[in-house]
Amino acid sequence: MYEKWLEPLSQCALFEGITQEEMLGILQCMNLKIYEYKKNDFLTIAGEEFSQVGVVLSGTVALTKDTASGNRVIIGLLGPGEMFGEMAAYSGKKSWPVTVIAQSKCSAMFFSNDKIVGCCDKVCTSHKRLIMNMLKIVSNRALMLNKKVEYLSIKSLRGKICTFLLEEFQKTGNNTFQLNLNRNDLADFINVSRPSLSRELCKMRDEGLIDFHGTAIKIKDFDALKELGE
Repeated sequence: MYEKWLEPLSQCALFEGITQEEMLGILQCMNLKIYEYKKNDFLTIAGEEFSQVGVVLSGTVALTKDTASGNRVIIGLLGPGEMFGEMAAYSGKKSWPVTVIAQSKCSAMFFSNDKIVGCCDKVCTSHKRLIMNMLKIVSNRALMLNKKVEYLSIKSLRGKICTFLLEEFQKTGNNTFQLNLNRNDLADFINVSRPSLSRELCKMRDEGLIDFHGTAIKIKDFDALKELGE
């Protein structure tokens, strides 16, 4: 039943250091639910009752928050093997902190948060590893939030764009890469208006800093981007 999902789950930090055979044993012990979604379907809605941790099995999902003025802000994109809800799982909160929306056709698996840290029926050592992995995940997420605060503190629009592009470059190691976000979503992600983003990207292209076509980006002047992103 779970064999088809072993590859994306193997990429999940929750199962780090756990073999696929051990993983199957753990999955059999847990109260799991798997759902399929179409593009723009809601996986979770902020404020709804929370009792599970999600893992993306296929496709891409966006983590979003609504501002007081009613605007949607994308705070993250997740692909196969990535988790959502883990920061709230053991906080005592009873509701989802963010809305999760399918960016494409996708599927997700939901784990009961009690089952992750609770005693395994078989008392297996691999489940102990699962608990340690969850502690590591929560700690790393806290460190990433600090980085997010630094990112959001960048005042200028160009500084935000440069920082974002340099971080994307670091992920691929290539000066030409494909963004997972379209122009609207990128504007939401860095919390600026789409027209302002488009104008600034065009200015940066005209100044020889970058080039782009659709969602494909080429960085042409790394030194300038690094200086502007500082």
